[in-house]
Amino acid sequence: MKQVKRTPHLLKHSQLLMMLALSSMVVMSPSFAQSSANSSATSSSSSASSKVAATSKPALTVTVTQVGSGQMTTRLTANGSIAAWQEASIGSESNGLRISEIYVNVGDGVKKGQLLASFASESVQADLAQAKAALAEAEATASEAITNADRARGLQASGAISKQQIGQYFTAETTAKARVNAAKAVLDVQQLRMKYTQVVAPDHGTISARMATVGAVVGAGAELFRMIRQGRLEWRAEVTSAELSKLSTGMPVTVYAPNGEQAAGKVRMVAPTVDLNNRTGLVYVDVILPKEKQAANAFKPGMFARGEFQLGSSQAITIPQQAVVVRDGFSYVFKLNPDQRVTQVKVQTGRRMVVNGIEQIEVLSGINSGVQIAASGVGFLNDDDLVKLVNAAPATNSAPAVNPTAAKK
Repeated sequence: MKQVKRTPHLLKHSQLLMMLALSSMVVMSPSFAQSSANSSATSSSSSASSKVAATSKPALTVTVTQVGSGQMTTRLTANGSIAAWQEASIGSESNGLRISEIYVNVGDGVKKGQLLASFASESVQADLAQAKAALAEAEATASEAITNADRARGLQASGAISKQQIGQYFTAETTAKARVNAAKAVLDVQQLRMKYTQVVAPDHGTISARMATVGAVVGAGAELFRMIRQGRLEWRAEVTSAELSKLSTGMPVTVYAPNGEQAAGKVRMVAPTVDLNNRTGLVYVDVILPKEKQAANAFKPGMFARGEFQLGSSQAITIPQQAVVVRDGFSYVFKLNPDQRVTQVKVQTGRRMVVNGIEQIEVLSGINSGVQIAASGVGFLNDDDLVKLVNAAPATNSAPAVNPTAAKK
């Protein structure tokens, strides 16, 4: 019975303890939430700091140069063919003679008057001897006629000889003199034939073709050789009618052979007319061959060549070609900021020129002279990238930029 009386008291005590426990849990839950929030904030803060640390690492190690300025040459590029300045055709002036000897071949250099070929001259020598004999006979006859005429003149006043006889002597004298002149003309013809049995060079130059063959019997006027007079070549550039007015006599030209060899040239003449079919005019340029034999042999008549006319020079803003990157059809450079970050700047480019082996590009707009830009590794850079600089080049006028190689760090 006593135990039954104690049970309600114990129940009340247990309920009180449970209420105290629940109140303590309610009081503890806000601090737990705050600690969880603080832990989350700490983890996000550490993640953000790690991202900042990763971003601040330089993207590349690059060299820097300054936008310079200098004189740039304005050039006009054209194409055309190389030809002989003048090509002489050397032929035969004898008719029906056999070629006995040939002394030159294609590619040989010859001098004026040099023997190129000779014909068999036996028949011409016989005709020449006959002409000499005929001349001697005519001269003997003329001598006798002149003597008789002189005697008749002395007797004309005495009346010992009739006038008819005196006239006959005078006529015989005149006829004999005429026959001497005719014999001399025949002798001259035979001497010319003898001269024509030897073919000589009309000028110094280079043999470009040979049609003569030993043993061939050729007629008068047959072409035996072809020669480039004085070894001179010319470049015949085809220039549009709009650009033809920019060229003038004496303008310097650089001519490029197909293998890359180059030779200096000078405009000799600008064609006075324009072709109606393609609206282009010819510009004749005298090619000055290089002294090196191998380079000179790179230029041959008939080959296609490219050339550049130097129209003049003007002041220009220049940058190295390697500092320019082309993206989406536009040209860009990367300007260096004080915080060692780069800014992508769009530029408009113009002329190109090689200075000390480094190609320079003219900047028409987008950046000014003296601005520092990245000179290497621009193909790997993006706007606002952090870079590390090495070997910064000082600003120089028209000087070539440093030629560095970008390396990833």
